[in-house]
Amino acid sequence: MAPVSVVTGANRGIGLHLCRKLKSQGYTVIATCRKRSPELEALGVSIVEGVDVGRDGGCAPLTTFLAGPPARQVDLVVCNAGILHEDSLSELNLDHIREQFEVNSLGPLRTYLAVKDRLAPGAKIAIITSRMGSIADNGSGGDYGYRMSKAAVNMLGMNLAKDLKDQGIAVGILHPGFVATDMTLKYHGMDGVISPEQSAEDLVGIMQQQLNMESSGTFWHRNGTVLPW
Repeated sequence: MAPVSVVTGANRGIGLHLCRKLKSQGYTVIATCRKRSPELEALGVSIVEGVDVGRDGGCAPLTTFLAGPPARQVDLVVCNAGILHEDSLSELNLDHIREQFEVNSLGPLRTYLAVKDRLAPGAKIAIITSRMGSIADNGSGGDYGYRMSKAAVNMLGMNLAKDLKDQGIAVGILHPGFVATDMTLKYHGMDGVISPEQSAEDLVGIMQQQLNMESSGTFWHRNGTVLPW
């Protein structure tokens, strides 16, 4: 039987390409999103629409889908959904900062809670974060909400790695690189430095080859190097 993966934020960008790559690797892919896209529909994967990781109860459609019928067990959970509101100390919007915490920090926790009873033995959880959440690597400041929310989700990943160890569930904390997506173009005015296809390929490689119980809790760059906290 093919392994089953769940990918959040799957309708575009890195999430879309993660779904494509995982399907090509033989996974049965369950793609979640708030609203489906034609590009996602074209992949021929299972789509669970109406999933909003940024609010309490927003992952209920995923829980219902996994409960079936038929009931499904999940081998890989990829917490990819995220948002960015660019800001600086002189132009802070606290509502935007709160929203980033809701989606980027609490979103992966809500996702875990939605799937925890459906995790297969030896399942893996991959949290797509950012090196902008690294305190040691912060050389420029700015982007308060994004940096703070990603630092918080890094802690979530480490906590889950510790707390799920006895269950044999490995947790990876993965930086995808500066990827050419709509988000980077909108907020940085740049096309990124790598394609979402390349990022997805590298990330899936880490999930399959490097993420295990011995490495659980590691903060990786998509190129396989370990990032500082």
